Formats: sequence, C-alpha cells, structure tokens
Amino acid sequence: MKKELLNETLRVDTGCLVAFTSGVDYNIEMVKGLKSMFFGGEGLFLATLSGTGTVYLQSLPFSKLADRIIEQVPSPSN
Repeated sequence: MKKELLNETLRVDTGCLVAFTSGVDYNIEMVKGLKSMFFGGEGLFLATLSGTGTVYLQSLPFSKLADRIIEQVPSPSN
C-alpha cells in the first residue's frame, strides 16, 4: 500500500513498514499502557513516520505471513 504524507504523522506496526522516501522522518516508539500492549494487537513498538513524502506499507507483517503459510503446509504422515 502506498501512502502519501503531506506534513503529517503516521504510526504503524514496525512489521508493516516496507520503505519510505527521504522527506519522511522515522522513529520507533514504545506503546504506552499495558492494555494497548496486550490487547491492542499492534505489538510493543510502533514506527512513527512524519513529514512529507511517500510511505510503503504491507498489511500483514512478514512474521505473521510466514506463520499463516506454515499452518497450511501439510504435516508428513507416519
């Protein structure tokens, strides 16, 4: 997914960030509050992107994608 920032701030799961252009500042922040960390689904850290430029995101972090693929692989029969 391509997202254009126009002097804006965007916070995303670090695993969903693919790339961004040079006009975008990047920082990683810890999620505040235990409720957000454990029940929010976004993990412990978020990438904060701000400025003007292009950000490329993926909807599913690679680790979760790999887990879903592995779940579908048939197990060897004995």
